[in-house]
Amino acid sequence: MGRGKARQIVAREEIAAVTRPLAGTVEAWAWDYIHTVDLEQKCSPGPPPSRWEPAAPVRRISCPGRPKELEVIARSPRTPKPGALVRPKVRAQLFHTFWHHELQAAELFAWAILAFPGTPVEFRRGLLGICLEEIGHMKLYAEYFGTQGFAIGDFPVRDWFWQRVPMAETADQFVALVGLGLESGNLDHGALFAPRLRAVGDLGAAKIVDQVSKDEEAHVAFGASWFARLRGRPKVEFETWRTSLPEPLSPILFRGKPLNRKARKQAGQDDDFLDALSKWEPSSE
Repeated sequence: MGRGKARQIVAREEIAAVTRPLAGTVEAWAWDYIHTVDLEQKCSPGPPPSRWEPAAPVRRISCPGRPKELEVIARSPRTPKPGALVRPKVRAQLFHTFWHHELQAAELFAWAILAFPGTPVEFRRGLLGICLEEIGHMKLYAEYFGTQGFAIGDFPVRDWFWQRVPMAETADQFVALVGLGLESGNLDHGALFAPRLRAVGDLGAAKIVDQVSKDEEAHVAFGASWFARLRGRPKVEFETWRTSLPEPLSPILFRGKPLNRKARKQAGQDDDFLDALSKWEPSSE
C-alpha cells in the first residue's frame, strides 16, 4: 500500500475515533482543512466562520489528509546548491518544497486551534490568522512554479513538520517549536535564498521570498510574545525556550547559518538570546 493511501486511511480512522467539531465553527473549519484529501480545498479552503465552539474538547490529530496528487516520501531531496538555481526546474522544485512547507504550517496552526482549546481566544484567533497567511504564501509559490511549467505534485514532498510538531504537549511548547523554531529558521533561510535567486537573474522569485520572509517576521513575533506570556516571563529567554522544545529536538534544527539577526531582533529575539543560540552546541547541555 502506498504511503499516501495509508495516511488517508489513518485520517479516516481518526475522524471515526474523535468527535467532529460543531458545524459552522472555526474548529470545524480547522478539522476539515486538516483532514481533506481534496487538493483544491487544501489550496483554497474558503473563509472560516466567526463562531467558536463553546467548551471545545482537546482534539489531537496525528497526521493530515493528503491529496492523491502529492507523493509523500521519507527523505527530503537535497537543498540545491546556489549555482544549480540557474536552472528553471531546480527553482521550481525549490518553490514546490516551500509550498509544501507552507501547507504543513497552515495545517499545523489549524491543528493547534484544535489541540489547545483552553488557551485565550485571542491566541487562537492569532493562530487562525497565521494559518490563513500561510495559505496565501502557498498561492504565491504555486503561481510561481506554475509560470515555469510545473504543477503541484510534480515533485515529491516530505511531511517533516508533521513528524515533529504534534510532539508539542502544551501551547507554549507549540510556539517554542513553530514560532521560535521553524519560522525563526525560515528567516535565516530566506536571507540566503533571496540573494541567490537574484544572482541567477530571477528577480520575481527573489521578491516572493522577501515578501514571505517579511510576513514570517510577524509570525515569529507572535510566537515570541505568546511564548513569554504563556511562560510568565518578561521576554524570550534562550534556556527557557531550549528546555521547552519537545525532546529530542534541539536548537540546532532551527538555526540557519548565518543567523538573520536583524529580522530575528525585529521579531522579539534580543542579543542575549541570539548570542546563546549562535554558540549553543549539544555538548553545552
